[in-house]
Amino acid sequence: MTALLVAAVLGAAAAGTATAAEGSTVRLPVLPSRVDAGKPCTAGSDRRATDVPWEQVSLQLDRAWQSASGAGVTVGVVDTGVSASAPALKGRVSAVGDAGTDCVGHGTFVAGLVAASVQDGVRFAGVARQARVLAVRGSDARGAVTAARVADGIRAAVLGGAEVVTVSAALTDDSAALRSAVALAAKKDVLVVAAAVPDPPTTAVSASRRPAARDYYPAADDGVLSVLDVDVDGERPTGAYTTDSAEIAAPGDGVVGIGPAKDGHYIGSGASLAAGYVAGAAALVRSVHPELTAARTADLLRSSAYPADVPRLDPYAAVTSVLTPNAATAGRGDVAPDSPVRLPADKAAGPLRRALWPTAAGLGVIIAVVWAGLVLPRGRRLGWRPSRPDASENTPETATTVPAGAGARGNTEG
Repeated sequence: MTALLVAAVLGAAAAGTATAAEGSTVRLPVLPSRVDAGKPCTAGSDRRATDVPWEQVSLQLDRAWQSASGAGVTVGVVDTGVSASAPALKGRVSAVGDAGTDCVGHGTFVAGLVAASVQDGVRFAGVARQARVLAVRGSDARGAVTAARVADGIRAAVLGGAEVVTVSAALTDDSAALRSAVALAAKKDVLVVAAAVPDPPTTAVSASRRPAARDYYPAADDGVLSVLDVDVDGERPTGAYTTDSAEIAAPGDGVVGIGPAKDGHYIGSGASLAAGYVAGAAALVRSVHPELTAARTADLLRSSAYPADVPRLDPYAAVTSVLTPNAATAGRGDVAPDSPVRLPADKAAGPLRRALWPTAAGLGVIIAVVWAGLVLPRGRRLGWRPSRPDASENTPETATTVPAGAGARGNTEG
C-alpha cells in the first residue's frame, strides 16, 4: 500500500520534518511567509517528498481525479507571485505584471496546492492538476501586505479571466476597496476563496496570550468563501488564530508543497494553504459543472463537506454529487433532493389520466357484473329490501337497508 506521508504538526513543521507511515523521515525546509529586506530570496529545495502526503489522502484526491481534473478553469492566486519556472506548473502560469516571479515562494506553494502536476518520482500533486494559474501580486515583492494591494490583486485576477480566486492575506480591518473588489468578483461570477485567519505566528504562542476569536478580511466579507486550517486529525492547530465566521475547513498544518525553483518541496502551515486546497476543489467543480454559478459552487462545496463544527472539505463528494436541474441558478439545493421526483402536471398528468381511464372503466364493469350476478340474487333470497323512512321523518338520512323481519323483531322486543 502506498506510504502515507504524514506531516507532523507544530514541532515537526517548525523543524521541517515530515514523517512517513512506514517510519521513514523526510526533512523538508520550512516555507517562509515573507522575506525581510536585505535577505536573499527563497531558494529552491533539493529535498523531495516521494510518498503521498497525508492531506492528499485525507481529501481522497485519487478518487476525485477519476471524475475531474480542473481542465479549462483558471485560478487566480493573490499572493507573493507565482514562479512561472516552477517545474510542476510549467506552461500553465500566466501573470499580471511582474507576478510571474516569486521571491518569497509562498504564492508558488499555494499555486502548487491548487494545480501542481505529478512529477517523475513524486506522488505529490495539486487538487486540480490541469487547471491554469493566474499569478497576481497581493503584497510587495517580499510579502508585505496591505488592504489596497490585496484589493488590487482581487480586481486584477477577476479582470484577468480567473473563475476562482484564492486570497492568502487575512487582514484585521475591512476597507471599501476590499468590498468593492469582492463585489466586482460577484458581478463577474468569480468565486473568491480566502483564509479565514492569518497564518500562525513563527514563534509559539501560549493559550493565555492567544488572540480572541474575531473576523478577518476579505474572508469575512459577503460573498467570500472563508477557510480554516486543520491538522491530520481534523483539529485546529495549537496556538492558531480563531474566528467564528469560517465556512469550511481544509488541511493546512504541516502540509507539503512546491518551491519557486527546482523540483524539491517545502513544508508549511496556515489557513492560506487551506484556502489553496479549497480553491483547487472549486476548480474541479467548475470544470465538471460549468453551468454552476460561483455562489452555487460555494454552496456545493459546503453542502458536500464532511460534517464537523466547521465542515471539512471533501472534493470527491463535491464533484460526484448529483445536481438538481435548477442547481445552476436556484437557491440552495445543489444535491438531488431526498423527496420523490414528481412529473410536471402539464406534461405528464394528461397522458397519465388517458392511460389509466381504460383500466378504471374495466374495473367498474367488473364490479357491476359481480354485484348483479352475485350480490343482488343473494339479497333477494334472504329477503333483503330497502326500508322506508318513518312517516314522521322528513329527512332521507334515516333510510337503511336491513334484512326482512329485523325491524318487526325490534319493535316487538322494544
